[in-house]
Amino acid sequence: MASVITFRVSPFAINSEYKPSFRVRAQSSGAGDSAVLSSHPVSVNGAPLVTEKRKTDGRLKPKVAEKKLAKDVISKELEVLWEDGYGTKSVKDYLDAAKEIIKPDGGPPRWFSPVDCGRPLDGSPTLLFLPGLDGVGLGLILHHKALGKAFEVRCLHIPVYDRTSFQGLVKFVEETVRLEHASSPHKPIYLVGDSFGGCLALAVAARNPTIDLVLILSNPATSFDRSQLQPLFPILEVIPDELHVTVPYLLSLVMGDPMKMAMVTVENKLPPGVKFDQMSKNLTSLLPLLSGMADIIPKETLLWKLKLLKSASAYANSRLHAVKAEVLVLASGKDNMLPSKDEAKRLKNSLQNCIVRYFKDNGHTLLLEEGISLLTIIKGTGKYRRTRKLDSVADFLPPSREDFNMVFDQVVGFIRFATSSVMLSTLEDGKIVKGLAGVPSEGPVLFVGYHMLLGFELYSLVETFLREKNIMLRGIAHPELFLGRLESSTTEFSITDWLKVMGAVPVSARNLFKLLSTKSHVLLYPGGAREALHYKGEEYKLFWPESQEFVRMAARFGATIVPFGSVGEDDIAELVLDYHDIMKIPVVNDYIRESTRDAVNIRDEISGEVANQELFFPGLLPKVPGRFYYLFGKPIPTKGREVFLRDKENANQLYLHIKSEVERCIAYLLKKREEDPYRSLIDRTVYRATHVDEVPTFKLD
Repeated sequence: MASVITFRVSPFAINSEYKPSFRVRAQSSGAGDSAVLSSHPVSVNGAPLVTEKRKTDGRLKPKVAEKKLAKDVISKELEVLWEDGYGTKSVKDYLDAAKEIIKPDGGPPRWFSPVDCGRPLDGSPTLLFLPGLDGVGLGLILHHKALGKAFEVRCLHIPVYDRTSFQGLVKFVEETVRLEHASSPHKPIYLVGDSFGGCLALAVAARNPTIDLVLILSNPATSFDRSQLQPLFPILEVIPDELHVTVPYLLSLVMGDPMKMAMVTVENKLPPGVKFDQMSKNLTSLLPLLSGMADIIPKETLLWKLKLLKSASAYANSRLHAVKAEVLVLASGKDNMLPSKDEAKRLKNSLQNCIVRYFKDNGHTLLLEEGISLLTIIKGTGKYRRTRKLDSVADFLPPSREDFNMVFDQVVGFIRFATSSVMLSTLEDGKIVKGLAGVPSEGPVLFVGYHMLLGFELYSLVETFLREKNIMLRGIAHPELFLGRLESSTTEFSITDWLKVMGAVPVSARNLFKLLSTKSHVLLYPGGAREALHYKGEEYKLFWPESQEFVRMAARFGATIVPFGSVGEDDIAELVLDYHDIMKIPVVNDYIRESTRDAVNIRDEISGEVANQELFFPGLLPKVPGRFYYLFGKPIPTKGREVFLRDKENANQLYLHIKSEVERCIAYLLKKREEDPYRSLIDRTVYRATHVDEVPTFKLD
């Protein structure tokens, strides 16, 4: 007989006097398909439970009052720079909560929904978390709040003294997956498998190839035959019970990085001395709690779990060929329990649809260590979707405040600091002012401008709009950034992933249509890769198509077009090897031809300078950084001119006017930057050392 129990725990930060309350739905099934649901209150660990009524077709039906409540509180979208809660929970919270949830109750494996997750956005898919060796189910505690906005989160709890076989666990999870699929056949189901849970996720996927599954595997235990835990078998069998309390400390060293765990709640912006002090305090309070692992995994349970791991690894490996699901493997570089780096490479080559993200400084318990929010990883790798096919516009989740701080402080922080960007905009009367006052706040708005070398201008552009106007710029980017053709098993979460997190979408007429129809602020570069990968002597030269590509689309939605120019690329680097130079180098030229042979052609019908550009990385010689300057021209409304701009000739005239405005903005900035007394990094550094206000620039006309 198998049974399913679903309950809520509130909250996870439990004190000694608090008894957790649960809401449950219970189901038990015999040999046949019939099901019985108790009509009387039941309990777990002494806490009362409330059962839910069941439909006659065998599905669980929530109470009507709860359905109305959900409709009232569920929102359709997240706000820009929302609070995702990352850094508010730590491993200490995990250990404290585990003390309560592991109390023996004699029950079978069950699902629970953490209260921290709250209610998700309307139409969100289901995410099932499959835990690692501990079986507690709290391995996502750092990520509950963020994941709870984008998913219906359920976590699997395997009681300490439960002895369900691996095949039994597979069937248990499989039943839930099939029930979810039957109720929402057009939504994907996410299986997040941590270590042992990774084997469980792969096994379920192999048995259900027709169900739309997305697997997120954190250091999966499919390499258990090469694990550092293998020598523990004979030791654990003979170790006296009174010495078993030392095993958790041994496991903590093997499974995770205590330093990384202690850094989770420490803010990165703090001075080094303060950061070290907070980390030391966290570590000091964490280490004594590790003795609680002896209760989470007592000796006989640990022996059982190790045997279960061996069975799970063999089962999953024998069925990898049958896995049709999307798979994202998260591999740690300092995993002392499993050879996760090598295993990620093997899985990438063995599975049909697998990508890898490598975290070189993390240990085995990646999801409990300092790093990046799991939801951010899912978004950045293009794995978040609400239907069978990813929609870059409809499925976009705006960046959180934590995402913003991470990317603009740590990832591109040096570029921001070194270039100290100057933003100028033009008011309706033609007056140029400092800041973004001349930029429309209400969409749809289409920003059309010059693409600097390698797109250096993007970082300050996106950041300033978010910081000053709380506006998310949705960049139209080359499709190759989204296809991952050059990814490997050691690909780290990089700037290309962050571009997706920050709203970039593949360039296409369909995506531009969707963005404008949703009144977005869209960033478009007509010169595309040809401008961003220009040759020597071509800086600040526009390479636009001869005929308009965007004017009539903008007019269809009454969008406001804002031309803009940006300068500064020649102040941070010198282009020493362009495309022509690189193609003269043996071996390198063959590599470029091979890597771009299957590249997406986005302008097949266009000839000349702006035709499809082969992608390459130019040779650059860094300079002592100068400064970036941006000028947004006078907004050009198309609302009320829709009929006029349907005519191709009229649209082309406006297109040429926009191009000339961009060139005018560039010329203005090139001239005025010569008057900036703080164009040099040295001058700006001296100013910052003696002033607290923003570094000034040239005087405006």
